[in-house]
Amino acid sequence: MTQNIRNIAIIAHVDHGKTTLVDKIIHASKIFDAHQQFDDLILDDNPLERERGITIVSKNVSVRYNGVKINIIDTPGHADFGGEVERVLKMADGVLLLVDAFEGAMPQTRFVLGKALGLGLKPIVVVNKVDKENCRPDEVHEQVFDLMFNLGANEDQLDFVTLYGSSKQGWMSTDWKKKTDDIIPLLDAVVASIPPAPVLEGTPQMQVTSLDYSSFVGRIAIGRVHRGTLKEGANMSLMKADGSIKKVKIRELHVFEGLGRNKVEEVSSGEICAVSGIEGFDIGDTLADAENPEALPRISIDEPTMNMLFTINNSPFFGKEGKFVTSRHLRDRLFKETEKNLALRVQTTDKEDTFLVFGRGILHLSVLIETMRREGYELQVGQPQVLFKEDDKGNRLEPVELLVVDVPEETAGKVIELVSMRKGEMTIMEPKGDLQHLEFNIPSRGLIGLRNNVLTATAGEAIMNHRFAAYEPHKGPIPGRIAGSLISLETGPGTAYTIDKMQDRGSFFVDPGEEVYAGQVIGEHTRPNDLTINIQKGKKLTNMRASGSDENAKIVPKRQFSLEEAMEYIQKDEYLEVTPKSVRMRKILLDENERLRYAKTAE
Repeated sequence: MTQNIRNIAIIAHVDHGKTTLVDKIIHASKIFDAHQQFDDLILDDNPLERERGITIVSKNVSVRYNGVKINIIDTPGHADFGGEVERVLKMADGVLLLVDAFEGAMPQTRFVLGKALGLGLKPIVVVNKVDKENCRPDEVHEQVFDLMFNLGANEDQLDFVTLYGSSKQGWMSTDWKKKTDDIIPLLDAVVASIPPAPVLEGTPQMQVTSLDYSSFVGRIAIGRVHRGTLKEGANMSLMKADGSIKKVKIRELHVFEGLGRNKVEEVSSGEICAVSGIEGFDIGDTLADAENPEALPRISIDEPTMNMLFTINNSPFFGKEGKFVTSRHLRDRLFKETEKNLALRVQTTDKEDTFLVFGRGILHLSVLIETMRREGYELQVGQPQVLFKEDDKGNRLEPVELLVVDVPEETAGKVIELVSMRKGEMTIMEPKGDLQHLEFNIPSRGLIGLRNNVLTATAGEAIMNHRFAAYEPHKGPIPGRIAGSLISLETGPGTAYTIDKMQDRGSFFVDPGEEVYAGQVIGEHTRPNDLTINIQKGKKLTNMRASGSDENAKIVPKRQFSLEEAMEYIQKDEYLEVTPKSVRMRKILLDENERLRYAKTAE
């Protein structure tokens, strides 16, 4: 028995047009009424996603076409959110692999595609943005075929349908030289080549792969019914990770219809649904028959590769901007995040107000920090640390990543030099249009702070992407930041007069008039050592006028840091203070005498 349901996940590298394509599918299937108006990027409803132009959390939407219901799952393209991808692919029977007609398959495409092929999902390839200059659709098609072959795709998966088009202009075609008027060829291909969701008879089974929250009914479990039928009001067993079984009752069932959900009385296997009324579930748990429960295999998630220290804000400016500032607030928020963010781990330390948070990478952790500061939290974080392992023989292993840089030819040499200094080994160098395409294997430690240096060396023209490859033997010491910090001696607003006089000592991160505190990092020193300076002093005023003493201060604008740049910039003895309105760098020990005493004992 089969049914008219197709479950597809859309996978692609960051910024190759997934969410735009979903918009066009939604519009093509006419699920809006004539009076409804919607902006672009309908599914990226989180403000952070809209600002950064990336998908962070996977989402479900369904459309109907020629009597077939197509459930679409929009997945994140960044490997740092691999935890999201690994669990939602369990709901799909096929994938739409979207690749840019110029850039081709990128490292993170490889990461997600490898997961999809491993689960046996049938791919459809969409070569997007064929309206771009320098595009090379035929080469990209060959490249995708080679990539699938290298990832161990079976014969059925290698026999994939390819469509060409432009999501933005809203057309798809089987031949990139023949432009059509709409994206209907894509929907035809989905119905024809993605296998229908199979109907499996037997006792009911559903794995929780996602969760939602409603202030009316509490937590809602989302997943695909694997076998049998779920019925409203039925008693079920909830099978947990530790092997325990809990008796639960389904209060309501909803299926996805358009951008919303419809309440139904029963859901049969193959359909994706939302179940409310179940308490105490985690992602990966199985909802099974009350009498004869059988568990589905747990979702396996790749291990984190990086950790950071999270602690409460104890700077002199604490509590001025945020409303959640205590260790209890911080603890509750971090543990709540682990319920839905599968790749994140939180570990308590011997201090009540300090936690170790493990994640997939800088972006994964920075999105959590950014979300928390927008919710009104104040916190401090330490320098990101890479996680090491030991093999059976006691050798130290470290995570190594595949780094891909596309850069103009004249600055390629600088990039190679910067990456080589950080123990990166170049594996590929080839021209790609008017850019040089470089690939390296580099330790994760070497990536911390690298993006800043590469963008500076290439005047912002380099395009960098990386993904975790494997654990390999330790590569030895890597040089860190060469320049020391300029540290404020006193608390109060800095004056233009002093900052002007101090400009030969380094570059500043604060503007005149900005409030700073003693121990705050206010700039970068021109030399390797730290320097404590007083920027609060004003000009001595006399009643005599002297020629040449009344020049106006000419101050270079302060250096601005994004959250990720600041996380990568700080040293081991520094914290990053994050509040709803500010991001400040500071020394862990604010008092200068304490710092000197500590340095002496360390020696």
